[in-house]
Amino acid sequence: MRPPVTRLVTLDDAEELAVCLRRNRTFLDPWEPARPDSWFTASGQRAVLAECFELHARGVMVPLAVLDEDGRLAGRLSVNNVVRGAFLSASLGYWVAQEAGGRGLATAAVADAVRLAFGELGLHRLEACTLFHNAASQRVLRRNGFTPFGVAPRYLRIAGRWQDHLLFHLLNEENEETEAPPDAAGA
Repeated sequence: MRPPVTRLVTLDDAEELAVCLRRNRTFLDPWEPARPDSWFTASGQRAVLAECFELHARGVMVPLAVLDEDGRLAGRLSVNNVVRGAFLSASLGYWVAQEAGGRGLATAAVADAVRLAFGELGLHRLEACTLFHNAASQRVLRRNGFTPFGVAPRYLRIAGRWQDHLLFHLLNEENEETEAPPDAAGA
């Protein structure tokens, strides 16, 4: 088994994230919401990370760094919108820097997230969505066992306009009898 390529992000990652995002701004623009210039600064990333840490402390998000073979930051992945109770579900969002593409990092990072979600988090279902023309991301999801299950018209405002997305999901088939922990019985 490949060693993990993800770890929790820290505030110490803010500068490296900002540098990576600035270097990949043009590459990521077609796949991301429009971002203010402040997003691409260390202080902007510290603010983003602070919000992520608050959501993580509440148990509704797991913010991860994607690392390359040398342990350098090469992207981000988040397990978002963790819902307990009868749903036991979350969604994934991720990106990998252009220079790190084609080496299996995104596929390995999503595999790490699946292990985390279905292991430590005890979830039943993961969901991810892609733009219809994002074949690379669709390959990453399919390699990890995700299957398409629907279309979300005008789902997210990406690159400045509302765009349709293809929805994927993966069920935790090994743990069909998963029950919500007693402290998370409410939805």
